[in-house]
Amino acid sequence: MNTVPMFGPGGNSQAFYDDGHKSSTEAPAWVAAQGLDAYEFEAGNGLTAGDTTLSAIGLAAEGSGIRMSFHTPYFISLSGTDPEKRLKSLDYIQQSLHAAELLHAGIIVVHTGSAAKISREEAMNLAADTLWRALETIPDNGVRIGLETMGKLNQLGTLSEVLELCHLSPRFAPVVDFGHLNARACGGEGSFRTKEDYMRVFDEIACSLGDSYALNLHCHFSKIEYTAAGEKRHLTFDDEVYGPAFEPLIEAIAELRVCPTLICESAGTMARDALAMKQYYKKITGKN
Repeated sequence: MNTVPMFGPGGNSQAFYDDGHKSSTEAPAWVAAQGLDAYEFEAGNGLTAGDTTLSAIGLAAEGSGIRMSFHTPYFISLSGTDPEKRLKSLDYIQQSLHAAELLHAGIIVVHTGSAAKISREEAMNLAADTLWRALETIPDNGVRIGLETMGKLNQLGTLSEVLELCHLSPRFAPVVDFGHLNARACGGEGSFRTKEDYMRVFDEIACSLGDSYALNLHCHFSKIEYTAAGEKRHLTFDDEVYGPAFEPLIEAIAELRVCPTLICESAGTMARDALAMKQYYKKITGKN
């Protein structure tokens, strides 16, 4: 469990490569040198790293004091209507849990699925069935399966949908992407502008699942361009149009005294922007 909030990048920033690094085995030490304390290994396009590389990253993270997490392949489909493809997702989840164990990661991040061609009720039933099968067939190795809130309106992944799925088992935990929720909200449900907007998310999680889930929430954050359909693309903190602003989130974290892991997914500047969040937290709290 975190005793203070932890901040870090999702994947490798452009600055990592500009500094002459090529291998993600060097990433934990580089992230620590930036003054950060978390790192999410990104396998969205598929896991290509072998066990030796993953173990090396895990050992490097442990040696550098970096909290690890793992983002699963985007092609996992919990609510897919093709039974063969949907159940193939179980293999990808099992592979991801194995990779996370080698990385010394405590959680994997899974996209919750699509509701583009079926009703949300049907999509939720399919996702629940997939997750039940995961519980029945995949041994518990101590790594939590994180279910992520999503940014497009035709995707499963409202906060309430994620919380409902997490009730299936303590092995599941919510992963709140505030940029996704903001992009989704700007499609017609409001948006994140104030400290109170962020505090309501932590309160809803605590009321639904218990205080411990809100206390050590795994989060994603970035500014995201959106349309009426929701998320379009990730931006950097330099953007002044779309948001959301990170300062009210950090103020909410400080006031609630929660200790999330905040993974920044800015477009290419994720380490720089993660550090901006950490520095603001230190500024308003006086804590290191």
